[in-house]
Amino acid sequence: QVQLVESGGGLVQAGGSLRLSCAASGSIFSNYGMGWLRQAPGKEREFVAAISWSGARNYYAESVKGRFTISRDNAKNILFLQMNSLKVEDTAVYYCAADWRNWKGPYDYWGQGTQVTVSS
Repeated sequence: QVQLVESGGGLVQAGGSLRLSCAASGSIFSNYGMGWLRQAPGKEREFVAAISWSGARNYYAESVKGRFTISRDNAKNILFLQMNSLKVEDTAVYYCAADWRNWKGPYDYWGQGTQVTVSS
């Protein structure tokens, strides 16, 4: 099994940037397709971005396309989410997730989440 720990969340003004990280351990990182999902207060958890095992393919929700970039460093066992041009509606708890079969999800393994708050 893989263990996932997110970091990098915080408070940022609208229009600003943040980079989230997700450190993986306990298994071979490159065996897992990875994703970022988020959950805002009172809302369902929603998909944000996904990246394939090697990092060659990625996929984004329409709401973040062109603003967010997902990437991974398989040598260092880290997943990233670069978030630019942040909007108030991006405020949520962000989770990284992993699955060895389906890189776009659904995912079997989850981190504990990191809070991102975007102020106006």
